[in-house]
Amino acid sequence: MKFNLLHRDVQTKARAGELETGHGKIQTPIFMPVGTVASVKGVHQRELREDIDPDIILGNTYHLYLRPGIDIIERAGGLHRFMGWDRNILTDSGGYQVYSLSGNRKIKEEGVKFKSHIDGSSHFFSPERVMEIQRSIGADIIMAFDECTPYPCDYQYAKRSMHMTHRWLERCLEHLKKVPEKYGYAQAFFPIVQGSTFVELRKQSAEYIANTNAFGNAIGGLSVGEPAEEMYAMSGVVCDILPQEKPRYLMGVGTPINILENIALGVDMFDCVMPTRNARNGMLFTAHGTINIKNKKWEDDFSPIDEMGITFVDTEYSKAYLRHLFAANEYLGKQIATIHNLGFYLWLVRTARQKIVNGEFGEWKAKMVKQMDKRL
Repeated sequence: MKFNLLHRDVQTKARAGELETGHGKIQTPIFMPVGTVASVKGVHQRELREDIDPDIILGNTYHLYLRPGIDIIERAGGLHRFMGWDRNILTDSGGYQVYSLSGNRKIKEEGVKFKSHIDGSSHFFSPERVMEIQRSIGADIIMAFDECTPYPCDYQYAKRSMHMTHRWLERCLEHLKKVPEKYGYAQAFFPIVQGSTFVELRKQSAEYIANTNAFGNAIGGLSVGEPAEEMYAMSGVVCDILPQEKPRYLMGVGTPINILENIALGVDMFDCVMPTRNARNGMLFTAHGTINIKNKKWEDDFSPIDEMGITFVDTEYSKAYLRHLFAANEYLGKQIATIHNLGFYLWLVRTARQKIVNGEFGEWKAKMVKQMDKRL
């Protein structure tokens, strides 16, 4: 496991690097398609490899624990073999579900008791148990168990939550020493910076996390409803503290503009359900702005989905055809839209990387942000 920082942008804090694990190299900046339950929604693994071609995808500890269950994944030989994916995988810890499933859980110092959203059965996640589950899943990158605070959040609550996240981190680190990897390759561990939108707390948490000397570091608790300006402010504060020589992962972010702005602040890794979720609802991301393909204005528009001619699917479909598929409620429409959006996100971070290498990122980023901030 290693991370090499290869280039720095001269105008911003953007970086280009290379992260290497037992399942191959990851070129950063990188966007990770979300494969919550061992599947990126609407995309066959063949299309994921050939059309979208990501170096890494994300799986979800909470959801995989409930279905298909850890026993099944272990008997399959780990998540890679279970889902037929031979590239990198990152698993989150379930901490976000502690936040998002607030009506079905109870947080204590020992951990979190929650009810399954599937059948209402009761379960308990402790930092130790979450480390065991992630060992069994077998992802290349695994996350610390944390609490993601809501927005807006009271300062005292955010402070208590942050310190508990730090205590949980120590328990994660201690337990990992006792539970070895199961499938013959190393797993990189990332702790998570918390602190809501309070600068003082974010600084404290970033310093604490930096001192653990983990392989990489993550920034959590953002993209939970706060204004974009506050997200960028917190991300900037944290990136100025986290070690330069280690990868930085901003969890659950975000729009194409969010991604470019955070790359400029020094973030290396991103994930978000937005490209797949929005695709299923007919919202397409392009280099010139977003398209609601369901709108009647596209009914007789036979131009390509993206006017730049960037093709992410085997055949370039027109806006009119894709609108027809959505109007007819054909599954193919959602599939094409999903491949397009994921392909666009990967194109965006790969182009950003090339611009960083060429020393052109700052000017290109400013142009792209202006272009993409439109409804077509």
